[in-house]
Amino acid sequence: MDNVSIIIKKQFRDTLKNKTVLVQFVMFPAMTLIMENAIKLEGMPEHFFSKLFSVMYIGMAPLTAAASIISEEKEKNTLRVLLMANVKPWEYLLGISVYVWLLCMMGAAVISMSLPHSDIPFYLMMMGAGFIISILAGSCIGIYSKNQMMCTSLVMPFMMILSFSPMLAAFNDNIEKVARFFYTQQMKVAFDSMNFEGIGKAGLVVITVNALLALVLFFITFGKKGLE
Repeated sequence: MDNVSIIIKKQFRDTLKNKTVLVQFVMFPAMTLIMENAIKLEGMPEHFFSKLFSVMYIGMAPLTAAASIISEEKEKNTLRVLLMANVKPWEYLLGISVYVWLLCMMGAAVISMSLPHSDIPFYLMMMGAGFIISILAGSCIGIYSKNQMMCTSLVMPFMMILSFSPMLAAFNDNIEKVARFFYTQQMKVAFDSMNFEGIGKAGLVVITVNALLALVLFFITFGKKGLE
């Protein structure tokens, strides 16, 4: 665990240097607070922007951050140096995952300031679960990618689908029929009701299946590519 904590500390030190990663953790919480306080429209659902941007945050920030960090360190040979320094692959991946998850949860805590206090525990629990799935998916892309350019080309379609399909599903029934099979859409349903009853058994099954699929793909990708 010493190596894991070293990886986490290293990433926190590098955060201010890596503007591409940093902006993803700052943008959505900042936009949420601004939009919630600056825009009030008649007929708008309560906490509309907090719930909408939370889903987009889940589908974008951890996915792209995990993928870009791993691919960047592979391309710059930083990862090879760490492995030569007796850092095991699982220690590195766990350290990166914990780092991304913690930063995402900090952003989620900021967004939760706009919600009723009674909803915050459920909200943070669902955000934490969504972040884990996205981190696994992002790690798959980062491990598979040979460099940052390849990583960007691969991560963008997944990011667009996961982040924007819940928003589009609210306006188009055909999109909703497809989006319901993604965990981000079920997170949107969860945030609309702020309880497990609102998600329903079908929604919980979708989230669980998505999580298991991301985990299986992670092990398959790591087994084939490793951290070469």
